[in-house]
Amino acid sequence: MARKFPPRKKVCPFLKDPALIEKIDYKNPDFLNRFLSPFGRIVPRRVTGVSARHHRHLVREIKRARMLAMLPFTARDERR
Repeated sequence: MARKFPPRKKVCPFLKDPALIEKIDYKNPDFLNRFLSPFGRIVPRRVTGVSARHHRHLVREIKRARMLAMLPFTARDERR
């Protein structure tokens, strides 16, 4: 099935609003949670539209927050 419209180019939210760059910090788990899936996995760049440079910063801060137990490594499995 052919697409009707070409896919829209995703723009990095950190390049649009430079004030967001200061929010990339392990001490801000509410902000970092936006870049995690419901299962606790880091959402890839192609889905979020974040540039490679900012994605590396995000991943580093998410991992730091996980080590300090501010973010979960995995979400709880509700099926069991």
